[in-house]
Amino acid sequence: MKNTPIIALDFATLEEVEQFLNLFDEPLFVKIGMELYLQNGPETIKMVKEKGHDLFLDLKLHDIPNTVKGALKGLGKFDIDLINVHAAGGIQMMQAGLEGLRSSNPNAKLIAVTQLTSTTEAQMRSEQNIQSSIEDAVIHYAEIAKQAELDGVVCSPLESQLITEHIGNDFLKVTPGIRLESDKTHDQQRVTTPEDAKKLGSTHIVVGRSITQHEDPVARYHEILRRWKG
Repeated sequence: MKNTPIIALDFATLEEVEQFLNLFDEPLFVKIGMELYLQNGPETIKMVKEKGHDLFLDLKLHDIPNTVKGALKGLGKFDIDLINVHAAGGIQMMQAGLEGLRSSNPNAKLIAVTQLTSTTEAQMRSEQNIQSSIEDAVIHYAEIAKQAELDGVVCSPLESQLITEHIGNDFLKVTPGIRLESDKTHDQQRVTTPEDAKKLGSTHIVVGRSITQHEDPVARYHEILRRWKG
């Protein structure tokens, strides 16, 4: 699995994805999320893999254990490299999902979403009724994901260092919310630059609009890649 910035393909159609990917003449690590997958299905995965790219299928599965197990068994057949579930589904759900994924794709990595980078501590307390700090909530979710033997978590770069301190360096910390100084934060709340994410312990960064909506996506990607690699 590459350690290059993961580009979020936040498009609605296959045509938009193909136009974007054709700008590049190198293998990438890309993310397919719900907007794209739910409107276009496995054809999106097929296009990405035929072009030689690594793939993070970002569907954030959260259901009863048996349903998640079956879903991940089926999705694993599509040659994905990375996929995720919600840690809030619990240890049993995560274990069942891992079993399903490993049965069809033993090489794919499974990670768990802790708290979305769009979530503030005030929202977490008032809407989810979690009365700890957001850092404590993220660490707790990371700990149960580790207990379920998942490969890592999705978290904000701001929590990566804490997770490393509690769980260790080998646990994946995939971090959205990456912006350059000139970018708008949009709906993201807990954001950092690529350099800061690396310093804080992120193992992979996810970048969307900063690249996909830039006037020169290839140049912007290489700028972020350079800053991430240091």
